[in-house]
Formats: sequence, structure tokens, C-alpha cells
Amino acid sequence: IEARTRTHYKTGVDVEALTAATVAALTIYDMCKGVDTTITLEQAYVAMKSGGKSGRVEFEPGT
Repeated sequence: IEARTRTHYKTGVDVEALTAATVAALTIYDMCKGVDTTITLEQAYVAMKSGGKSGRVEFEPGT
């Protein structure tokens, strides 16, 4: 699941992107839990963000 956000304001919208992705994952989980009770949600992270004080930053899970 991938969620993308964009803004023209000073503050970032990374939390909003995480919210969108996790709500989508929970929706898929809810639809599939009756078929497979072992479904798990493994990771949610910001893969890349740009702008602001830090410029462009890319993240890898587990680092």
C-alpha cells in the first residue's frame, strides 16, 4: 500500500500519509479476516519526504 501527499505549506503531511496507508491496510484486513485469521499488519513507515529544513530524506525500514 502506498500513500502520497503534497502540500504547499510550511509543515509536512507525513502523518497524514501514514494515516491514509494504515486505514487502507485496516480496511483490507477487515475484508480478509473472515477468510484468513492469521493476517497481520507488518510495517508502516515514511519511505521518502522532501522539502522543509531537511531537504530530501529517504528511509529504509529497520534503519
